[in-house]
Amino acid sequence: MRPTGRLHLGNFHGALSNWLEMQSRQDYECFYFVADWHALTSDYANPEQIGEYSRAMVIDWLSAGLDPAKCTLFVQSAIKEHAELFVLLSMLTPLAWLERNPTYKEMKEELINKDLSTFGFLGYPVLQAADILIYKANCVPVGIDQLPHIELTREIARRFNFLYGDLFPVPDPLLTAFPKLLGTDGRKMSKSYENSIYISDRGTTLQKKIENMFTDPQRARRSDPGRPELCNVFAFHKIYSEPSLVAELKNGCASASVGCRECKKRLFDNLSKAMAPLHERLDYYNAHPQEVEAVLAKGNAQARSIAQATMGQVRAVLQI
Repeated sequence: MRPTGRLHLGNFHGALSNWLEMQSRQDYECFYFVADWHALTSDYANPEQIGEYSRAMVIDWLSAGLDPAKCTLFVQSAIKEHAELFVLLSMLTPLAWLERNPTYKEMKEELINKDLSTFGFLGYPVLQAADILIYKANCVPVGIDQLPHIELTREIARRFNFLYGDLFPVPDPLLTAFPKLLGTDGRKMSKSYENSIYISDRGTTLQKKIENMFTDPQRARRSDPGRPELCNVFAFHKIYSEPSLVAELKNGCASASVGCRECKKRLFDNLSKAMAPLHERLDYYNAHPQEVEAVLAKGNAQARSIAQATMGQVRAVLQI
């Protein structure tokens, strides 16, 4: 995960909830890392906050429930072997493979305020492949929109194995269903849109954000019947409220017997209750930064040991 700021509920349900499930399964050995080099691909001109964001993101991970006893947590830039494998893989990756990457084209069109005409941005899928292959991963959890990235990693692995012998597993995408949570304004939840509910939000901050959430535009007045299936507040209720309350609110909205203000108040209560254990852990880790550093030191050592072993094999087959 790229350290671009505090994590919001979209991040939590889009990735972290899946990571939490996977770390507890016996058939997975999980590696989760701070992709700080990847952050430089688009923010190379403003690197001053990457370190701060990295530490905050790891605290959010630990607060959400990632357990360093069950998974390896580390920082990409602490494992220099990622960069070495990136360089070597770039030697055999055709330029056309990178230029056809749909994400590359989309981000260049969307982020017009940034200069993305760099080799680092064009070649970041090769770094991504190095991140995956250096641990000989068998699968990578992704949403369907990220399948092109994994397919490129698979192509690079197959090409390497064809040239030098079967060293890398060809990783499979592990498709995961991510609940889609929109921002408070009904658009995609994004830091850049300033419409995010962060996992650290609580109290008055959280209350105001929920009070300002867009609802069904058809409900101009309290007496107007609503369409809960089109209401973003109701979408949150389906995650954070009991099924009996969800059914009550659905009927109440459609019949105009429940107003938006009451619906938002119930959401604030239930979301606050659900996030209370996370906030307790957040306060603890913020007060004990040395424990966070210890977690990363241990994870960096674990990851480095595997990466060094893999690079020893890579150098041997490349005869360098």
